[in-house]
Amino acid sequence: MPPPDEAGGEPDAAPRGLGQMTRTSGANGGGQQGSGKLPRKRFYRARAHSNPLSDSHFPIPIAPDDVDLSQHYPRYFPADKGEHGDGDGDAEAPRIRFADVGCGFGGLLVGLSPLFPDKLMIGMELRDKVTEYVKERVLALRASNPGQYDNISVVRTNSMKYIPNYFGKAQLSKMFFLFPDPHFKEKNHRRRVISMHLLDEYAYVMEVGGIIYTITDVEELGIWMRTCLEKHPLFQAVPEEEIKVDPVVKLLSSATEEGQKVARNGGQTFQAIFRRISLQEE
Repeated sequence: MPPPDEAGGEPDAAPRGLGQMTRTSGANGGGQQGSGKLPRKRFYRARAHSNPLSDSHFPIPIAPDDVDLSQHYPRYFPADKGEHGDGDGDAEAPRIRFADVGCGFGGLLVGLSPLFPDKLMIGMELRDKVTEYVKERVLALRASNPGQYDNISVVRTNSMKYIPNYFGKAQLSKMFFLFPDPHFKEKNHRRRVISMHLLDEYAYVMEVGGIIYTITDVEELGIWMRTCLEKHPLFQAVPEEEIKVDPVVKLLSSATEEGQKVARNGGQTFQAIFRRISLQEE
């Protein structure tokens, strides 16, 4: 897998709620579309966290059907053939199946892409510079690895507000929440990305049998996330023996910049991995 720290550029404006995955000139790190040069993180650094309750200015789709997937997965949705990439109106178009909420610099997406080459995945990130970096990274990886990484993309959005705008009922099979902002102060706990009311939304967009993955190096937050998931009637802990053989689990602590930092410092991590269930199973 190529190292994630070479040159890249700035993408165009975003259409219909998803940032456009094209670029015309190198605005920050140099390079042109198709050059295969990876962006350099130092040109895309931003504050570690953003206030998820603030109002940001970016396009939001009215409903999942308004999301223009051709801008992000051109291999599957050629722009000149409409939403059904093969032009066959009877064929069911692929849908986004994995969502990495707060995807950071996209390490998890890059790690998951070759493991699940037939699954469309999207990273959801609130910070604009970080989102631009991931766009550039994906474009460069596609250019330098033809036929690979066509199934991953990123959108700048506030997932705490707009999850139902991007995904339909029972659409997702996996959701990821890796090293989210702990929001230590009690008055800011309402900003946490895992909460009882947000789990209602996640349960809506997840299929029965889908899995939600969480990890943190903050013990108090780990307890909080696990407790919320345990209390929610539509989630059930995945058995330990199943976790041990899940190829995704090892990426939770190794694929992201945050996870690598924790590992270097010898820190401890706390995971909560739960399955979406139906009420009949309770």
